[in-house]
Amino acid sequence: MDRPGFTTSLVAGGVAGVSVDLILFPLDTIKTRLQSPQGFNKAGGFRGIYAGVPSAAIGSFPNAAAFFITYEYVKWFLHSDSSSYLMPAKHMLAASAGEVIPFSLVQFPLWESLKALWSWRQDHVVDSWQSAVCGAFAGGFAAAVTTPLDVAKTRIMLAKAGSSTASGNVLSALHGVWRTQGLSGLFAGVFPRMAAISLGGFIFLGAYDQTRSLLLELGKESP
Repeated sequence: MDRPGFTTSLVAGGVAGVSVDLILFPLDTIKTRLQSPQGFNKAGGFRGIYAGVPSAAIGSFPNAAAFFITYEYVKWFLHSDSSSYLMPAKHMLAASAGEVIPFSLVQFPLWESLKALWSWRQDHVVDSWQSAVCGAFAGGFAAAVTTPLDVAKTRIMLAKAGSSTASGNVLSALHGVWRTQGLSGLFAGVFPRMAAISLGGFIFLGAYDQTRSLLLELGKESP
């Protein structure tokens, strides 16, 4: 495995982050309002769903760039044979080093595994669009299984100051949702979340692979 290029990972990661935020920020706003204890309409409905897009896009470039620099370098550092059963663990470690959230621990090992399977089936490395499709499936699955944690995070963020939920205890927030709304409450907004993150995975990981491939190709052509 070749050592990853710092500039390539930085630029490709930044482009991927900006691309996905510009397109998916409104869907994330809708998802958050669906999970609000006030209800969708009282939380704002469809009003102002594009508010904050420019600042989010500007902030996403350095965040995504830092994530992919860390992810690629940790993968390179922990490199082992691609057929090894330790490969998923390597990708989990790389993802957790870049961004310590359960979502990444599910999405990135699955993305890498799907790419490896597709590459094996067609006997050559996946193209960027195929990487994007793998990213969409991985993102959708990760979105579904981590929805309860996302609901808890939303409830904590929207809780009134001084309330037990506002203390930031995730288990307490999950128990409160389960007690009042049951399973449907824990998975509130799951379909918009899956749709948004599947599309986000397609754009984010596809844009990253495409930009990275272009930059590496340009690097080879440079004298």
